[in-house]
Amino acid sequence: MSEPKDEVRSVWLRPRRTRKGEPPLTLARIVEAAVALLDEEGIDRLTMRRLAERLAVVAPSLYWHVDTKDDVVDLAVDAVFGEVPPGAAPGTAPGGGWREDVVSVLTAWRAALLRHPWAAAVPARQRPTIGPNFLAWMEILQATLVRAGFAGKGLSAATWALYNHVMGSASSETTLRITDAERELGQRQLRADGRYPTLAANGYLYDDDWDGSFSTGLDYLLDGLQAQLVDAQGSSSPQ
Repeated sequence: MSEPKDEVRSVWLRPRRTRKGEPPLTLARIVEAAVALLDEEGIDRLTMRRLAERLAVVAPSLYWHVDTKDDVVDLAVDAVFGEVPPGAAPGTAPGGGWREDVVSVLTAWRAALLRHPWAAAVPARQRPTIGPNFLAWMEILQATLVRAGFAGKGLSAATWALYNHVMGSASSETTLRITDAERELGQRQLRADGRYPTLAANGYLYDDDWDGSFSTGLDYLLDGLQAQLVDAQGSSSPQ
C-alpha cells in the first residue's frame, strides 16, 4: 500500500511539541533508556509500555516527545551514531588519502553497529535515516568521495555501494545464528549432494571471518572506485 504523498512520518521532520507545563521527562532520557532496553532485549521486545516502565513513568508521558515506537527506534539509532563523532575517526582529517578516510569512516561506522546489534537491521523497516548524527557520517563519506573526484550519478552510486557494504556486513554478522553441529552437518550434506561442488570445496558454512571479509570486500570496492576515477580522468584528457 502506498503512503499518502503529504504524510510526514519521520520524527526528524515533524515539529517538536512544546508548551508550558511539559513534564520533567526529557527526550534525552527516553532515548538513553531506549538504547539500553534495545541493547538488552532487542528490537522485538521494545514497546512503549516497557519503555515507560523502565523510566518509571506512565506511558502517556512518552507521547509528549514521540508519536510511535518507530520514532523511538529512529532516535535510538541516531544516538548510536552519535557515540563517536565522525570527525574523531582516525584518518578523517583533511589532507589524508581518500581511500584511507573511507576505510576509517566505514570501520568506525561498522563498530558502532556491532556494539548495538539491533541497529544493523533497522534500515529494513523502510524509514529514512536522517537523524543529525547519522547525517554527519554521511556528510563526511560523501565529502571524501567528492574530494576524490566523484560527482553526479557516480557520487551517488559510490556512496550507496559503500553504505550497502557496511550495513550488509554488520547486519549479517549480528543476525546470523548457526551452531557448530549445524555447520558440520550442513557442510557434510553439501559434499554428499554433488550439486554444489564449489560451496563444498570452500567450506561455505564455515565462512565466518567477518572482519576479514569486510576489509577485503571494502578493498575490492575501493579498487573498483579508484579504477573508475582513473578511467574518467583518462577519458577527459586532451587527445
